[in-house]
Amino acid sequence: MAYIRVEQINHSFLTGSGDSPVPALRDVNFEVEQGEFVSLLGPSGCGKTTLLRIIHGLVKPTQGRVLVNGKVVQGPDPRRAMVFQDFGLLPWRTALHNIEMGLEFGGVKKEARRKTALEMIEIVGLEGFENHYPHQLSGGMKQRVGIARALTMSPESFFMDEPFASLDAQMRELMQEELLRIWSQFQTTVVFVTHGIDEALYLSDRVIIMSARPGRVKLEMNVPFPRPRHGVRATPEFAHLREELWEILKGELQYGRMRDHDGG
Repeated sequence: MAYIRVEQINHSFLTGSGDSPVPALRDVNFEVEQGEFVSLLGPSGCGKTTLLRIIHGLVKPTQGRVLVNGKVVQGPDPRRAMVFQDFGLLPWRTALHNIEMGLEFGGVKKEARRKTALEMIEIVGLEGFENHYPHQLSGGMKQRVGIARALTMSPESFFMDEPFASLDAQMRELMQEELLRIWSQFQTTVVFVTHGIDEALYLSDRVIIMSARPGRVKLEMNVPFPRPRHGVRATPEFAHLREELWEILKGELQYGRMRDHDGG
């Protein structure tokens, strides 16, 4: 049995009183195995983030259901960690106190949560920055704090919404390396939303390509490169697969623009 099952998900948004609902997702079905790293890739506005939030439990779908470990998702669960693009750190709390936050809300005693938070700081490579405030940290460091905060809850799965999109190219590649290092250590299930073809191919076991709005599963592709993947971006095989995915996405982008232009 798959760890995550997405079954017949349809979702629409209401844009105003009296307006017809705007379809965001249509007949979305796929599965994710336990410990698998899967990326959702697609054009802007195709519903990737909405789908991620539905799987996590933050949004209730208009139709369909999601099962995690055989149970229907009814709402958020601490076993499912969400990592956002905007870091979500509290500016008045140090890195250490931000990392402790989930444990604090869960009623964990100060000594125990401090011990766990310090362990996570070591895992994500933030030793020496425990007492720094968010404004004193780089974008990559802030995202490490966010990942460490999620890890304190010992999640079974990570849902990551373009977590590196706001970082510069060099920092983004570094954080991709760090994420893979952490993932290989914990072997959590990851569903990762991205606009980047290179990022999806480098990180993932499998890539799910979404169509233009309303989002549907256009294609599922297993990533053939063995791990670890150091240097794989420079290979002809990587370039070929990247070009193949780009042609698919380009077609969806063109279709979406034509449909919007025609008022469809």
